[in-house]
Amino acid sequence: MDRRNFFGTVAGGSLALGLSAATPSVLLGDRKTSANEKSPAELITPKAQKAIDRGLAFLARRQIKTGRNKGAFGLSGYSCGVATCSLSGLAFMCGGNAPNEGRYGKYVNRCIDYILANVRDSGYIALKDNRVHENMYGHGFAMLFLAEVYGMTMKSQVGKKLRAAVKLTCKCQNAAGGWRYQPVKSDADLSITVCQIMGLRAARDAGIKVPDEVRKKCIDYVKKSQNSNGSFRYTQRSGHSTFAMTAAGVTSLYSAGIYDTDQVKKALKYLMKTPPNSSRGMSGHYFYSNYYAVQAMWHAGGEYWNKWYPAIRDELVKNQASDGSWSGEGGAEFGAAMACIILQMPNNYLPVFSP
Repeated sequence: MDRRNFFGTVAGGSLALGLSAATPSVLLGDRKTSANEKSPAELITPKAQKAIDRGLAFLARRQIKTGRNKGAFGLSGYSCGVATCSLSGLAFMCGGNAPNEGRYGKYVNRCIDYILANVRDSGYIALKDNRVHENMYGHGFAMLFLAEVYGMTMKSQVGKKLRAAVKLTCKCQNAAGGWRYQPVKSDADLSITVCQIMGLRAARDAGIKVPDEVRKKCIDYVKKSQNSNGSFRYTQRSGHSTFAMTAAGVTSLYSAGIYDTDQVKKALKYLMKTPPNSSRGMSGHYFYSNYYAVQAMWHAGGEYWNKWYPAIRDELVKNQASDGSWSGEGGAEFGAAMACIILQMPNNYLPVFSP
């Protein structure tokens, strides 16, 4: 199954997947690679694996095990939100864990329960007591997580809540094809739009219907957000171009089956000007930037991947804290989840990150 193509035909329920830490190969077919591309075993070095293990252990320690906040990774701030919970669940799953399976299977289960408990009647996924203002960012990441879970389990409760979330996202898409902070038709920005695109793509991979018009309009929005030099801007009308927006933009194009085009090549060239450890920096959104950049380079493959992954791998290993976390925007738990996802990208365990 070629999961690059967001527009491809997916039969409802046909992507029910089993995942086991012992047999991860049941997930996907072989990823297409160039002759000189390094293998996962070469890329995930012993030091990198140690960092991953420490990062996942940190998340496991931080997850709340009992009470009304069971499944969250904190009691306040970003750590208690649906975005951190969803990304942490994805981080566990990127290591070969699944609901009820693997070393961290029960931690994935708690993430699922916490997200399901915070799906509102409207389908909007956000904490009901507004302890943290995640807006449509959190909704998009949570939709993606539920979609990956549903594809593996086909549990009716997950499917019901996921369909409601997809319906909400489709309903509040604006005329230009994008989304903004609140779940209403409004103006749009590329950052939130890409979060919705990835969630919708994952949902469709799992057999959930996403209207053709919604998909067509959101990809058109992304295309119109690109500048002549290959970079992407925050909004179509204005807003400066950033590394983060370019990484997110090109990743969404890949997810829509758009690759080997001038648009993609120019975007990759722009990204390569700011490799990990670059003095140019990434506009302060370090984890968000690298989360999408590593996906872009993974899809690009070949020398792009050979050069990019070792650079970000070594940087993350170097900057890991003694407790297994990483500091940055969103807090230690958010950083650990993002870093573990990035470091485990060569595993190719999750459909949404696969070509």
